[in-house]
Amino acid sequence: MLALASVAGCSLAPPYARPAIDVPPAFKEGGPWRIADPADTRPRGDWWTVFDDPVLNGLEARVAAANSTLAGALSRYDQAQAYLAVAEAGAGPQAEIDTSFTRNRQSDNRPLRSADQPSFYGANTISGMFSYELDLWGRVRNAVAAGRAAAQASDADVAAIKLSLQGEVATQYMRLRGYDQELKLLEDTVAAYAQADVLNRRRFEGGIASGLDTSRSGAQLKEAEAERDDVVASRALIEHAIASLVGTPASSFTLAAAPAALPIPATPVGVPSTLLERRPDVAAAERRVAAANAEIGVARAAFFPAITLGGSGGFQNTGGPLLTGGNTLWSIGPGAVLALLDGGRRRAQLAIARAARELAADEYRATVLQAFQEVEDDLALSAHLADEAAAEDEAVRQAGITEQLSLHRYVEGASTYLDVVTAQTTALRTRRAAIVLRGRRLQTSVNLIGATGGGWVQPVDAQGPRSTAAAL
Repeated sequence: MLALASVAGCSLAPPYARPAIDVPPAFKEGGPWRIADPADTRPRGDWWTVFDDPVLNGLEARVAAANSTLAGALSRYDQAQAYLAVAEAGAGPQAEIDTSFTRNRQSDNRPLRSADQPSFYGANTISGMFSYELDLWGRVRNAVAAGRAAAQASDADVAAIKLSLQGEVATQYMRLRGYDQELKLLEDTVAAYAQADVLNRRRFEGGIASGLDTSRSGAQLKEAEAERDDVVASRALIEHAIASLVGTPASSFTLAAAPAALPIPATPVGVPSTLLERRPDVAAAERRVAAANAEIGVARAAFFPAITLGGSGGFQNTGGPLLTGGNTLWSIGPGAVLALLDGGRRRAQLAIARAARELAADEYRATVLQAFQEVEDDLALSAHLADEAAAEDEAVRQAGITEQLSLHRYVEGASTYLDVVTAQTTALRTRRAAIVLRGRRLQTSVNLIGATGGGWVQPVDAQGPRSTAAAL
């Protein structure tokens, strides 16, 4: 017993260490920065509130309550927790009660049957049994560790799906509001083109303008109307997608138009590389490595005997009072089971466990590399789209000046209506491009928040923030 106790803490699982991967000290596209304190122990909160839109806030709240994909992830987490409970149950003693009350007949020709044995007899048994596996090789402990890591991975999966759905709702909402802005622009444009078309027809009737001018103004008006109708159709599809994300049938879901521009949140200038560990998909991948590592210990323990302590006791008779001293029975003692020949099955199971651990480690590294790429992509887009937006805004201003001058020159008779059409087409194109570009910047902001694992707020003391990183 002393020898058994001396090895009771043994575990055959390899010492666990997170798979090594080179982590850069900074993001290449982030610009100058110093390491911030992301305060991971704090809740990340409702990161979408940085866009200051009550409608978006309401939609995000509905995702957690009604989305079927998220509900399925929560069910898988509940399943993982139940598997963990099953594994933990194996670490304790097992007990059960067995009862049997039967009426039996034995054969007249039963071998070695004596003449005084009755043909009919009763057999009654009440007994209890207990057993406890001495976890000498850590099989049960490693099974529990694997189950716990798997449950933690499932929990991280829920967080990853939730973050992804929240980001998708925000992205689709940005697209919807971009269409609202385009629709407002096109409606105003259609109204302006309609007035210009009426003016041209009056000038044609007065002999001032040619039929070429009226045909151009009419074609321009109809083209603007077609573009408006196309935006209306595209907006409807986005609205339907948002309805599905928040768990509502598209037929009963409507979002009123709101062409006001949403604010673009400040991109953090000091996103630390360690912030990637906040990503729930990275956390889930790491926990699966830990689970696979523990499974190696379970597979290696199969090469050693399974030793149990057990016993049983109760009452048994063939008639008359059952619960009497003469009818007692009991048994107590250790037991051991060791497979001698299995055709190499245990070695194959160990090889499977080791390969599963390597696969999980490779998937973890791939997830981390993908996370770095996504952050770098979004940081680069945030910076370059800001420069592009500044240039596009200047193009809008210049196109507006050209539009006004060309219209004035046409009214004064100094140019043809073709100059007006060209200037107006350019002005409309640049204005729409500016709206689309702003939408891309908003969507990139959402993607960056998701790429860094969700919003984070750094602590502020009397001296102000601890780092230069902005709060998301």
